[in-house]
Amino acid sequence: MTSPDLHPDRHPQRLRVAHLNPNSATPFHLRPDDQVCAAIATELGIDALSRLDFRGQVRAQGTDGWLLTGDLAARVTQPCVVTLKPVRTHVTDKVRIQFSPHVTAPEGDEVEMPDETLEPLGNFIDLTAIMIEALSLALPEYPRAEGASLQTTAPEPEATDTRRPFAGLDKLLGGRTDES
Repeated sequence: MTSPDLHPDRHPQRLRVAHLNPNSATPFHLRPDDQVCAAIATELGIDALSRLDFRGQVRAQGTDGWLLTGDLAARVTQPCVVTLKPVRTHVTDKVRIQFSPHVTAPEGDEVEMPDETLEPLGNFIDLTAIMIEALSLALPEYPRAEGASLQTTAPEPEATDTRRPFAGLDKLLGGRTDES
């Protein structure tokens, strides 16, 4: 049973960093309703998201950073990469993110962060965005229905070309050879 202070319906989805207590952990619990799960499924390009639960805590780390640790659990339906039949998967993942004011956001379209658990610290910690990103990273890349396998056939050996397109050229040129 969920404790009253952690009931997902009454919990904020964004935490204002200035309001966090540096002396104790701030617990959170998000459990989106069916409508929000459907919107997330559409955003992630999956068939269905029947359950999503994200809970954990944010605590001070060092003098000016924050550490988010949490557990993500979800039930997703994706098409099988072989048969396109629906594949239901139970996804679980541990989430750990360090927020630091000394990290800057990368610029450009495709920039790799040196440490994927290190994030820049802003005015808010957006728990919903973290939950969606963690789910997208935890989804199976190639879901397969039970018993589905790719039928691989060996490629047929290429037929050797026995034609010789220049075989009669010497006769056309009047019987000349390289020596003449």
